[in-house]
Amino acid sequence: MSTTTNKKGRVTVPALRARKGGEPIVCLTAYTTPMAQRLDAHCDLLLVGDSVGTVVYGMDNTLAVTVDMMINHGKAVMRGSKNACVVIDLPFGSYQESKEQAFRTAARILSETGCAAVKFEGGAELADTIEFLTRRGVPVMAHIGLMPQQVNTLGGFKSQGRDDVTASKVMADAKAVAKAGAFSVVIEGTVEAVARAITAEIDIPTIGIGASPACDGQVLVTEDMLGLFSDFTPKFVKRYANLGDQVAEAAARYAAEVRNRSFPGDEHCYGMTKPGNLRAVK
Repeated sequence: MSTTTNKKGRVTVPALRARKGGEPIVCLTAYTTPMAQRLDAHCDLLLVGDSVGTVVYGMDNTLAVTVDMMINHGKAVMRGSKNACVVIDLPFGSYQESKEQAFRTAARILSETGCAAVKFEGGAELADTIEFLTRRGVPVMAHIGLMPQQVNTLGGFKSQGRDDVTASKVMADAKAVAKAGAFSVVIEGTVEAVARAITAEIDIPTIGIGASPACDGQVLVTEDMLGLFSDFTPKFVKRYANLGDQVAEAAARYAAEVRNRSFPGDEHCYGMTKPGNLRAVK
């Protein structure tokens, strides 16, 4: 059990911030109450990510995810968790226009869900927005490196930091978001040596996903980790279970029993009577 788990309440943003260089932060995504209930005891942080668009709604990318979707899933996760700090993504188009727009979106999400913080993608170009929000009481988790909301600009999901130019950019982004007041930063799809150097350089926790074991914590999309999403599997995903196969097998057994009339059995029926005795139901 994490040392930041507070049996009288949730893990807080300051508690996570204080984990820099200490016990690694455990983070997984969650979008529903049942999943949050099962992950809560094991995670310091539950991220309601805009990855909900691909793994739950079957979208090609995250660009069509809406604020209302994030709020609804955020409420579900809050209902299913008691200990983990809950952070919710700001979806594409809900914060890039201006820092005022970002504040309005973040304030709505915080007030309607009760979550602890928001996360959004962007480095140095959004440092002013991070500072604007944090000065007004909105804790921000930053997200740098591979940024899925920029998939069209990047020309696909391409790892970052493979040359001096992109490596310098990711490092500059990390320094900028830390200076602006982010309490932590996700580093996604970035060359290991670059992510390691960033973790050593900045004074806020780094959360890696396809980054480095040297990061101050790690995050995975739960459906990837459990084998519930198989449209594609990024290099950085480790499968800890193959529940997708188990779901298919269970559905196949159910279908077979329905078709051969072995389900439902007597034990699944109310007021079951002996064959031929219809008086009880007249």
